[in-house]
Amino acid sequence: MYPYPIIFGIDLYTVFLCLGIIGAIVVFRLYSDRIKMNWRVQNFCILVAFISIIIGYLSAVFFQALYDIESRGAFIIDSQTGATFYGGLIGGAGCFIGLYFGVGSFVFNKDKAHISAFFPLADIAAASIAIAHGFGRIGCLMAGCCHGKVVDAWYSVYMPAINAKAVPLQLYEALFLFALFGFFTFRVFTRRSCNLPLYMALYGVWRFVIEYFRSDDRGSTLVSFLSPSQFIAVLMIIGSVALFFGQRAIMTKNAAKKVENE
Repeated sequence: MYPYPIIFGIDLYTVFLCLGIIGAIVVFRLYSDRIKMNWRVQNFCILVAFISIIIGYLSAVFFQALYDIESRGAFIIDSQTGATFYGGLIGGAGCFIGLYFGVGSFVFNKDKAHISAFFPLADIAAASIAIAHGFGRIGCLMAGCCHGKVVDAWYSVYMPAINAKAVPLQLYEALFLFALFGFFTFRVFTRRSCNLPLYMALYGVWRFVIEYFRSDDRGSTLVSFLSPSQFIAVLMIIGSVALFFGQRAIMTKNAAKKVENE
């Protein structure tokens, strides 16, 4: 919609991407204070999050370059290569979990505070991811990527990248993600659990459906009738079910131990 630099060569896509990162960190700090999370775990999480954001962004660019092989004819990373959310989520989440449990086992070797804080952390993470992604999708709207079907109608928006008007799916997804943020905020404040698997399921279903309305080329997969994003969405939904039952089993086991110790 407006992919042009606004100041010092910085465009609105970059501005909203940074707002998303800042929003996610602020939400994490405020919400972890709200549930009285161990302050050492909080500080450790923020440090790990910064590293994971960098790795996540590199992963997002890498996956986008993979997506672009069909359209560009080769694996190319240059100024024209964008970033894909799923790639960033996979790389960033993988890095965070690896550092959280790997390095955390040494940092908290005495009290293992990071172990007991993981599920509350995951509950807050659902809200943090949702608000970061929401701002990111507004950035996509400004850049003109991730758009819907090309159509000249009152509800369409001009996208300079394709020199045509298209359905602003980026805006609809941003609204959906901000609604998710509000939903998970309510759940955190009322001490509801299993937010992360719930986020994975809800966003997975949303992303699977909305892919049918996108018109930008997303490449192909081994499953001919699924786009790469739909394929990952299916895996995300399956993973959400496994995570939900795994978390419930662990929480039930911990509750039973607590009763025995009392």
